[in-house]
Amino acid sequence: MTSATEKVNLLGMPKAKLEAFFESLGEKKFRATQILQWIHQRGVDDFDQMTNMSRVLREKLSEIAEIRGPEVVLDELSKDGTRKWVMRMDNGNSVETVLIPDGERGTLCVSSQIGCSLDCTFCSTGKRGFNRNLTAAEIIGQVWVARKAFMPFEPGPERPITNVVMMGMGEPLLNFDNVVDAMNLMMEDLAYGISKRRVTLSTSGVVPAIDRLGEVTDVSLAISLHAPNDELRTQLVPLNKKYPIAELLAATKRYLSRLPDKRKATIEYTVIEGMNDKPQHARELAGLLRGLPCKINLIPFNPFPESDFRRPAMNATRHFQKILNEAGYVATIRTPRGDDIDAACGQLVGNFEDRTRRSQRYIPVHQVTP
Repeated sequence: MTSATEKVNLLGMPKAKLEAFFESLGEKKFRATQILQWIHQRGVDDFDQMTNMSRVLREKLSEIAEIRGPEVVLDELSKDGTRKWVMRMDNGNSVETVLIPDGERGTLCVSSQIGCSLDCTFCSTGKRGFNRNLTAAEIIGQVWVARKAFMPFEPGPERPITNVVMMGMGEPLLNFDNVVDAMNLMMEDLAYGISKRRVTLSTSGVVPAIDRLGEVTDVSLAISLHAPNDELRTQLVPLNKKYPIAELLAATKRYLSRLPDKRKATIEYTVIEGMNDKPQHARELAGLLRGLPCKINLIPFNPFPESDFRRPAMNATRHFQKILNEAGYVATIRTPRGDDIDAACGQLVGNFEDRTRRSQRYIPVHQVTP
């Protein structure tokens, strides 16, 4: 019998890969349809319960395959209804996943890496370093765990997860293939059936991968911009040295031009006191984005121990918004959610071994000896 460590985890396989898997076993392709529904629509991880497959096939699957999601080590609820899970992955590392309820909508913020290989100065994840990419099973496993928390696990009018954003820990485009496989499962009618307009990938600006993404999918796109010029953005997002703003916005336009509908990109702009929150920054941003179909999401900075940045006064953020609105943009201010459980944007850290040693450069304020 094959050992558990050698078993194929079917959780992260989209339909095409499952069809190829079953054909390699001498089975018909329709078996992929059956197992997708068992796993993702019914939450079943035991082959013995899959009664529309023969006993012989179920026994064979038990020997060579498995359906294994992440282990939940913490399930925490914020006073505002935001829910955060800490999920342990292979080798003992963990990531964080957040569900934000908003009326009839539920937005799940999913991680793509253990830590982050980038070092954005306003993000707690980046300060903790990087360990590895998540597998497709570990990415979709976050959706599977979150959906399973709302039993019964049956399709129906009440869908706790209506939107998924790849905005958790990590840079999704640096884990391209696994992220695409997981997003395909999110949109698969036999799995979660989430609209392509409601699955959003957020990137700090890996330009070649944005072009590649446009060749394989049509999910919604969010750009983690945070500054209206290259000098300031390079301070906040070091990746800007390699892919400056002009290249990033050009790639964004190319991506949008491939979409069959008139969708807009979301421009994410973390507003930091004294750094990028001045009226001149807003006016410069308005000029920069001219001609790009977009909406702007202003995110008041969420503090964390390793950072000296501060959240701006709400009046300053509203004035920033007003300048953009008057320039003809739809600009909204994201209300901080889940910050009492460190689940707000930029606060996700998980628990993992940092292979970059970056975390050693950033000692939390409360750990500094007087």
